[in-house]
Parts: sequence; C-alpha cells; structure tokens
Amino acid sequence: MPFEAVVLNKTSGEGRLRARSPIDCELQKEYTFIIQAYDCGSGPGGTNWKKSHKAVVHIQVKDVNEFSPAFKESMYKASVTEGKIYDSILQVEATDEDCSPQYSQICNYEIVTTDVPFAIDRNGNIRNTEKLSYDKQHQYDIMVTAFDCGQKHATEDVLVRVNVKPVCKPGWQDWNKRIEYRPGSGSIPLFPSIHLETCDGPVSSIHTTIELQTNYIGKGCDRETYSEKSLQKLCGASSGAIDLLPSPSTTTNWTTGLLMDSNDIIFKFDGKQGAKIPDGIVPKNLTDQFTITLWMKHGPSPGLRAEKETILCNSDKTEMNRHHYALYVHNCRLVFLLRKDFDQADTFRPAEFHWKLDQICDKEWHYYVVNVEFPVVTLYMDGTTYEPYLVTNDWPIHPSHIAMQLTVGACWQGGEVTKPRFAQYFHGSLASLTIRPGKIESQKVISCLQACKEGLDINSLESLGQGIKYHFNPSQSVLVMEGDDIKNINQALQKVSYINSRQFPTAGIRRLKVSSKVQCFGEDVCISIPDIDAYVMVFQANEPKITITGMDHFARPAAQFESERGVILLPDIRIVSTVTKMEHSVDFREHDRVNKQLVVEEMLHNLDFCDVLVIGAELDPEQECLELDSGELQGKHLDATNSTAGYSIYGVDSMFSYEQVLRQLRYRNWGTSDTSDRKFRVKCSELNGRYTSNEFNLEVNILHSSNSNFMDHVNHMIVQPQFLQSVQHPEGSVSAVHSSVVPSVATMVIIICVSVLVLVITLGVFRLRTARQHGATGREGAKDSDMDWDDSALTITVNPMEKYEKPHKTEEESEEEDIDDEEEDTTSAESDDSEEDEEEEEVIVQKGNKQNSTRQEQLEWDDSTLPY
Repeated sequence: MPFEAVVLNKTSGEGRLRARSPIDCELQKEYTFIIQAYDCGSGPGGTNWKKSHKAVVHIQVKDVNEFSPAFKESMYKASVTEGKIYDSILQVEATDEDCSPQYSQICNYEIVTTDVPFAIDRNGNIRNTEKLSYDKQHQYDIMVTAFDCGQKHATEDVLVRVNVKPVCKPGWQDWNKRIEYRPGSGSIPLFPSIHLETCDGPVSSIHTTIELQTNYIGKGCDRETYSEKSLQKLCGASSGAIDLLPSPSTTTNWTTGLLMDSNDIIFKFDGKQGAKIPDGIVPKNLTDQFTITLWMKHGPSPGLRAEKETILCNSDKTEMNRHHYALYVHNCRLVFLLRKDFDQADTFRPAEFHWKLDQICDKEWHYYVVNVEFPVVTLYMDGTTYEPYLVTNDWPIHPSHIAMQLTVGACWQGGEVTKPRFAQYFHGSLASLTIRPGKIESQKVISCLQACKEGLDINSLESLGQGIKYHFNPSQSVLVMEGDDIKNINQALQKVSYINSRQFPTAGIRRLKVSSKVQCFGEDVCISIPDIDAYVMVFQANEPKITITGMDHFARPAAQFESERGVILLPDIRIVSTVTKMEHSVDFREHDRVNKQLVVEEMLHNLDFCDVLVIGAELDPEQECLELDSGELQGKHLDATNSTAGYSIYGVDSMFSYEQVLRQLRYRNWGTSDTSDRKFRVKCSELNGRYTSNEFNLEVNILHSSNSNFMDHVNHMIVQPQFLQSVQHPEGSVSAVHSSVVPSVATMVIIICVSVLVLVITLGVFRLRTARQHGATGREGAKDSDMDWDDSALTITVNPMEKYEKPHKTEEESEEEDIDDEEEDTTSAESDDSEEDEEEEEVIVQKGNKQNSTRQEQLEWDDSTLPY
C-alpha cells in the first residue's frame, strides 16, 4: 500500500495516515486496507504490548481533469450519394484517460469547419443538412473536435472526408465539349478518354452515330475554293469545260453585277438578277453528249411554288420565247429541258426529265451533275446516281434563223411584246456552274469534284476489333459504329478523329453530335443515353504574304524586239511566300511591347493564277504581242489565255512552276518605230484572290538606232535605276543621251560620230605611241588625266565574257548572258570589245565641256569595279 501510519502523540494516541508517494487516480481509483494500533507494552523493553481491534480504512482518490479527449481514428472517410438526406453518414468517437466519470466521459462533439452542409450530435453521428450535388462539389473535408464533461476539448481535431457520388446516370463520360484544331495538325482524336457508363445494366449491343455538322461552311463543308476549271484539272476531268459563273474580270465580265461571296466564288440570286452569257462562250449546237455541273443551295420560296426558277436557260434572243435547253427548279423538283432541232425524223423525243429529291429544297449545299447521252439523261447528286422519275416527250423545234441567248439565274424572254426581259428568276445560291460539250463525266471525277477536305477519320483501323462494325457516308461527315462489347465500343470511339487537309482551312466552329442506342437482353431499348453536343474549333491559319521580285526596268535595241523570238520579259522573276509569326516578349521590363519580335518563315503553297497586264494602251495586235511556247505548260497543271490586255496563266500549281513559265514569256514588237517603251504589271493569287501578291511593275525601253553598239553602250550607262538616283545630272547633259531614243537625235549623234572618226583614230595612235615612249609618266593636265582614267575604265566595262553579240551566237544565248549582266546591276548589253567601239566611246567622252563633266561623273560609277 502506498500509505503509511505514523503516531503523532503517544499519550493521546493521535496518529496520521499518509501517502508514501504520489497517488494517481488513473492507476487506482480507491484503496481499502486494515489498520491496527499497538500500545507501548510493559517494562523497559516494551514487551507484552497489546494491539487494538482491526479497523477497515477505505480511501477514494479524487480525479483531476488532466487529460484531453482524443479520437480513436486519425481520419474518417465516408461516401454519400448525391440528392439524399442521411440520418447518419458516419460516427466519430473520442476517449478521455481521466478516471472519474465527470472528466473521462465525452459530453459533446463539434464541427470546427464553417459553412459546410453537415451537423454532428453528442454521440458523434454526422449527417448532411441539405441534399448534396456531385456537379457542385465532389468532396468535402471537415474538421471535428470533442469535449469531455469538464469542457476540455481535444488537443487535435480530426479530419472527416465525405465523398459525394453522382447518381448513376447512363451516358458517355470523360469527354471535352471543345476540341481545338490548328491548321496542319493532320488527324486529331475527338474523344481520347471517352467511355460509356451503363450503371451495370445488362447490355447486349450498342449503336452509335457520330455526325460532323459543316453545312453552314462554304459549299457544305471545307472544300478547295479554286476555280472550277482548276479543280477539274486537278481531278483529271476531260478538258473543254466552260465556266458559266467565273470570277468577274475583264474577260469574264458577265458576272460583275451579281451578288457574290468572294472567298468561295458563290453567287447569290435574290429573284431579281440574271446574267447573260456572251455569244461564243458556249457552242450554239450541243452534241448528243454533254455535261452540266453545279453547286446549288436552294430552299422553298413562299408564295412562288408555281413559278419556275431558272438555273440555266438557252432561249430565243428575239421574236419568240422558245426554250432550247434549260435546267430549272419547279415545286422542289429538278427539271432538265432539252428540245432537239427538227431533222428528217419528225417524231416524239424525250424533252423533259424530272427528279423529285428532298435535297433540292433543304437549304443545304449539294453537288449536281447532269450527264446527257441523248436520249438518256442521268443525274448525280453528291456522287449518287438518280434516274428521272418522269420523262416527257415532245416534238422537235422547227428550224429558224433566230439567234439564241444563254442565261444564268433567269430565262431571257425575247418575244415579249413590250420589251424583252428576264423571267423565271432563281432564288438561292449557285457556284461552279459549268457545261462541257461533247463529253460526259466519269463517276470518279464527279466524286473528286465534290469531295470534302475535312471530315471524320479513324486512327488505326486494324485495332478496332472484329466485333466492331462501322460505316462512313460518302463525304465522311457521318460515322456509324456498332458493337456488342462496351469495352470495344469505348476503344473504337476513342480512335475517331477529325481531319482537315486544306492548307488554309476555313476558321470557325464545326459542331459534333454523338447519339447512341443501347439494347439489353430481351428488350429493345433499355437504357437511355443522352446525346453528346461538342464542337471542333478550327483556328485561323497564318496568312501568307506573296512577294514578286525581279528586274523592274530594262532596255533592248529595237532589233531584238523585232526578232522572231522577241525579248524575254521576266528572265529573273522570283515568287516567294512568307508567313509572319509573333513571339511574345518575356522581358517584363518591356511590358508595353508584348509582341516585340517578328519571326518570318518561308512557306510553300500553290498559286492559282498569275496575270501579266499591260499598263496603258492595250497591245496593238497588228504589230506587237505576248508569246509563250505551248511546250512550257506541258507536264504542269497550268493553262494560259492571251489577249491585247495581257497574258494570264492559271491553274493550281507550285510557285516554282509559275516561275518557270513566267520566265519564258516573251514580248515581240515588229513595229517598234511607233513604240519607245512599254509597261507591264504582274500579280499572282492563291485561292482565287483570297491571298494576293504585290503588284510587280516592269518597264521596257525600246532603243532606236542603226548603230547598235553605240546604243548598247548608252543603254549600259543610262539604264541603272540605283545609279541614276544617286547622280544629279546637269540639265542638257544626260538628257541628250536619253533623248537618243528619238530617231532624229540619233541621226545627229551618228553624223557627229562619223565626222570625228578620223580624229579619234589619230588620237588613239598618238596616245599609243606616247604610252610606249613615256611609260607611266606624270599627267599633262586635267584633260589628259581624265582620258587616261577613262581608258582604264573602258578596259573594265568591256566584259570579256560578253561575246554574245558576235554573229555566231544564238539569240537565246545572248538573252541568257543579258540576264547575267542584269543581275550584276547591268541592265543592257555592253558594246563589243573592238577598237572601233572604244574609239566611239572616246568620242562620247570628248564632246564638249558640259557633256565631258557629266560623262566623267557617269564613268565614276564604273570605278567601283577597279581592283584597289
């Protein structure tokens, strides 16, 4: 026992019971023991002592609140389902090591975290005070403390984590609503982590449809916006297609007044406009075989259901209103009319062909091809064949000498009593309307012409699995997948991707819709799967800057222009395309300059036309022309047209191919006496003018002179744009040289040259003797000094490589060497290295003080070639 009893007073018998060491209630709450007292006994030795009766002592240890409550667990977790109110989500429990009931019992619990939808009772049961939402918050972390009955709280609070589980809803999980696509990215997956939640339903099969909605972009999707002729050449179509709705230009001006979307060459007809096709564009008499192609977007027009809406019409220009052939829409039916001319067989013939299709009035873009192999007419719509549901026969048209008028968007009524006018207007949009006489088009070409450049794709078809069935529509905008295993369907849908093969795609949104049907065992549809509504965001491509460079000014003797081959106009033309990229500044000290760096990268892409236009008066076909050998276009996707206004090269091909062709374009003028100069302008385009180059201007001077060597030297001296800008010529000095292109002045110069020829020879002989006798002696005056220096300059300006003017050289070689000289800032041919030419040059230097000073200034430019 940790107690002892001691005597305080032997006489009175008083004593004390005390603890020998500290007493701990937590070790033992009470003690019970027996105590006896002994007297002092008898005798000095204390013997014969007697003891008292036994007394029972009971000691109860009073508790002190020295311990705090402590939780049994370091952390509590629980899960709840959203939308339910729970009486108890979980119970927390704390203990206290104090020994007394007052201090050892937990009287209360409390949630320390504020603003949480939970409460706790005195027994530690936690409940939610409101319905929880998985979308609002997936998880709650709350801190809880405990109090004993002495109001001492726990030293450490405990974490209680409550996870909110969504109510199991069947549907697709883990997909993003926005998918970003940057041009040139190839094929990107749309839903790389998607999976289907069926809430443990017994699924037997899954049917899923993925639809890419692009009807509002261009002609129904992202297609190439090149001209119809260029596209037909790219697709391998037979030649001879006539574009009836070309981009407005000087040669194709009948579409100028129509409403137009310039980016995609789309023409909008509002029921008030029609276009007359000029005579000679389309042959008057089509053969029994021809093809009409067009893009059409058409919807029903309220109140006009009984009115014919003309797409294409060939009718009498005057006197009568006979329609020879026409393509029109009537009550949402497509009708093709073909009236044959009267011949020996005066019999009924097929004249009207009708097609009834929902797409004609669905206000969406569709591609129509009418193949005529009389008497059979076949319609292709979006690559699918349709036979006419109705064919009406008619008598042939009696022959007449009335001219015919071909129109688009309305039909010409030439027989109106008051005034000929348009009628039967079209309401809708048309594009790429062509007619090809004499041939019909193949299914392969038709499919190519209407092919989309964007669509759905599947990465690694091999890994789809044998249990997956899939099907694309022709434009690859709809994909249907079917399977009986959820895991396989998930993997298959994760491989569905979006691709856009255009280098410059149309920026904007492409909407995506995924709809699914799930079948269970023994039931048709047991689980409802919500549709996915997402979209692909296609970013704007970096716009290219197309730059044309080259020699912009040169002169040639008239004889070269009058030659059979003429003069090459653009021998060193260069076409370069660059794209500018912005780099964001990371220097915070220059925060005001966010985009301080420009990175220019060269990019390769195609061009679709380059025009070489004549500035000023048009070419006179009686004496001048632009020419290009037909062989230069072979092996390229290029065609060319020539007119008095200029030369046009068109077709989808590389910048390098255009450079090659332009460098072979020649200018001929066999009546140079009437012409002293010509100016031309070159401009190129990509995507029908969506991206255009700079306007490159070229000036060509025709030098008139019987002495070609003299004029060559003058040409060498004067046609230097950089030099002429840097030297201030006194009035009347160089102007005489410039005016040498006038025949009368040239004659005067020649007379002067001949009259001093003997003097020049004498001076030359004298100078040669002086040079032999005196060697390198001092100069004898300013004039002699100028002459000595000029002699050295003459030695340099006469290039020994320039022997192309000798008779045995061909004109092609002379032109090539002219090009080399021009690249070295020499814009025309130099004179021959003959003594006569040197003497004539000396004559030019010696003509008068004023001209002499000017000539010296010009000769100082040649000083740059001296080897110091």
